[in-house]
Amino acid sequence: MSTLPSMPASASEIALPGIVRLRYSLAAGQFATVLIASQFPGIDLPVAALAVGPLIVALSNVWLQRSATSPKPFAWIFVLDILCLTLELLLAGGATNPFSLLYLVHITLAATILTNRQTWLLGGLSTICFGALFWKYRPIAALEVHHPNDGTNLHLLGMWVGFAVAAFLVAMFSARISERLRQHEASLRAMQTELAKKDRLASLVTLAAGAAHELGTPLATIAVVARELERYATLTAPTPAVAEDSRLIRTEVDRCRAILERLSSEGAEPAGEAIVNVRIPDLMRAVRTRFATTPCLHVDTADTDAWPTLAIPRHAVEQALIALTKNAIEASRAGTAVTIHAVPAAHSVRFIVSDHGEGMSAETLRHVCEPFFTTKGPGHGMGLGTFLVRTLAERLGGSLQFESTPGLGTTATLELPVVTAATHRIRSNA
Repeated sequence: MSTLPSMPASASEIALPGIVRLRYSLAAGQFATVLIASQFPGIDLPVAALAVGPLIVALSNVWLQRSATSPKPFAWIFVLDILCLTLELLLAGGATNPFSLLYLVHITLAATILTNRQTWLLGGLSTICFGALFWKYRPIAALEVHHPNDGTNLHLLGMWVGFAVAAFLVAMFSARISERLRQHEASLRAMQTELAKKDRLASLVTLAAGAAHELGTPLATIAVVARELERYATLTAPTPAVAEDSRLIRTEVDRCRAILERLSSEGAEPAGEAIVNVRIPDLMRAVRTRFATTPCLHVDTADTDAWPTLAIPRHAVEQALIALTKNAIEASRAGTAVTIHAVPAAHSVRFIVSDHGEGMSAETLRHVCEPFFTTKGPGHGMGLGTFLVRTLAERLGGSLQFESTPGLGTTATLELPVVTAATHRIRSNA
């Protein structure tokens, strides 16, 4: 069995180490800037008060590094960073402080791992906080170049508008790129899931091939012994009951051989059995014949010209419908009906199998098509039926869906595309 690469980490897991390091650097840089600037003549800074913001950032960073693994806490972390930066600027010159551009850093970081809505909200919060700094802040004389005594002027208004435009462009561009990266990440995860399913299926094929090879010898031995026992019970010491049991053993051995031969022949080629044109009523009658002794099963076998013709591996699809029907019968309460009918659509046909059993919980529905998952007791199933049916449906371009309500029953829908055998050959050769 091939070894699959590990699942790629999420955006938050990838970004977490870098954001932690950056926040430590910003906190240390802010505090160092305050200490250095306070040494210049004419600059009076409340160093103790200005140390509160970097300290809060550092403490939150310790928590973030230890416990945050999902994107949700990052939104609040960025809100905290914006508020701490606003506090620093309020005490150190407001909008006249050149470090006010650090707001854009938080918007850019938010766009890389948060949703578009969260990014826009953080951009709006940054714009509001930056605008508030024009009216309420602790002035520093050395920075009061563009601020007259009678309030704001056109230059400061332009700074605010320019910041809003810059925040909008950064959020829009970064969010768009991040969204595409997230879509790419989702496609990679879906592809890896498909590869895992194919790998499990390949393992099953290998297991089946090995079992078919190993079972050939013991079946041949059983057949020889059963034949000799039948001759003994018929000619040497006539015993009708033993002779009848011997013939039954030989019949079942022949049946096992036929199954193994079919398994070997169908597993020899990747595409399985040949694609042929099949009429839907013929499939429905095959299911009805398989469960001829089940009175509670109602199969729609109506034969009309409106039914399209399917290009499918007939035996495989028959076995898939039989497997779904068998599951429905086993899940049904005694005396309740199981129905199977076909519904034509624009370019497909849906085979719907419904029962009135106990139904399945949401947790069971999430795992119902996984290999080796079963709710039956030991010895009553391997949990491969629905997995193989879904694999077949997807290989043919269709799908398998389950709907269930606990206490009311379950509905399985096998949808197959309407394609003729000639069209299928053209697509296969393309």
